[in-house]
Amino acid sequence: MVSARRLLGKLVYGSRYDKVPWGQRVYVRPGERLIREAQWRRLLRRSPIVEPEDYQARMPLGEIEEFIDCTLCGEPRMQPLYEPVGEDGKWRYHVVRCPSCGFLYRNPNIRPERLGDLYAKGYSKFLTGKYAANRQRRYQLTMDAFSPVFDDGAGRRLLDFGCGAGLFLELAEQRGFDAVGVDLSPDSVAQANERLTRGRAYLGAPEDVPEIAAGGFDVITLWSVLAHLPRPVDDFRRFRELLAPGGVLMILTVNANSLLLKAYESAWSGFTKNHLMFYSADTLPVLLRRTGFAGAGYAPFYGDTIEARTTNLPESLRARLRRTVKATDGGNMLRAMAFADEEAITRWAGSREVRRLRAEPAAAKPAPLDLTGT
Repeated sequence: MVSARRLLGKLVYGSRYDKVPWGQRVYVRPGERLIREAQWRRLLRRSPIVEPEDYQARMPLGEIEEFIDCTLCGEPRMQPLYEPVGEDGKWRYHVVRCPSCGFLYRNPNIRPERLGDLYAKGYSKFLTGKYAANRQRRYQLTMDAFSPVFDDGAGRRLLDFGCGAGLFLELAEQRGFDAVGVDLSPDSVAQANERLTRGRAYLGAPEDVPEIAAGGFDVITLWSVLAHLPRPVDDFRRFRELLAPGGVLMILTVNANSLLLKAYESAWSGFTKNHLMFYSADTLPVLLRRTGFAGAGYAPFYGDTIEARTTNLPESLRARLRRTVKATDGGNMLRAMAFADEEAITRWAGSREVRRLRAEPAAAKPAPLDLTGT
């Protein structure tokens, strides 16, 4: 299938775009966006909506898995779409779409009490190896994209939820923040504390650490964490409680509206072994509204090499990529800022367009947090 698509692309476009990386071609080749959107609509037309009983009857259930309804709206029916498989063939799961709100999620999903199984051993090797080579560059670019939130951290408290090996906490310290982090991976927490000078990383959940459970944070960050959370409504209610008046929650996660997802389908890079749920600029506000946030704003993601200007892409194609991303999907990663209240919007939104949310009352006593590393 992939070879056939590449052959078709060669016939249509010739060799003009051969030197453009695959992750950027979808945004710069003329007509590509229309082709991928048509491919997506065709998939939705051909994929039946099934009842939970029928789905569960034919779907194997792993030891640490459970069947779930849509996390965002409670819809029990689902539309099976994708079956990602690891390159080594050692993992495989199913991704479905909610026919009511459009949310994409893994089903069966991981049972919350078994989430730590995914990160208990050796996860820091992944976080600090090839994957981490350019992570701090991505952090810097995203902080700059959300200026002025991260410009000056002096006198401000920051919590990095799922802090991993502390790569971002190190940068937050450099910008003056009073920074702390939590993570489920013991070896990652140990490495984070070796890296930090003033801050501290803790093993477990925020409610287990008195310093964190007391709240009053000006900024909470989720770097590539949201897709790992099996109970995001409970988690985000607690995040809202931990924020001080005027506080903000920064989110970086894979974008379920990405043209690359529509192009690569089950082979999309956002479908990784430990990812559970997949958000877009349309579905994330549903979560934020349910958990008491006042508004949401976004920063388009053009790609690390484009934003850092290290790619050899010609300026004309770079400009076309930016126009396409801004006008369509927002990029392969979703960069979002959730504002706790109107004070936060007034203080930090600047000229950024903010989608105001009619928040639902937060739960009186949220369930314990589910946590993973970045």
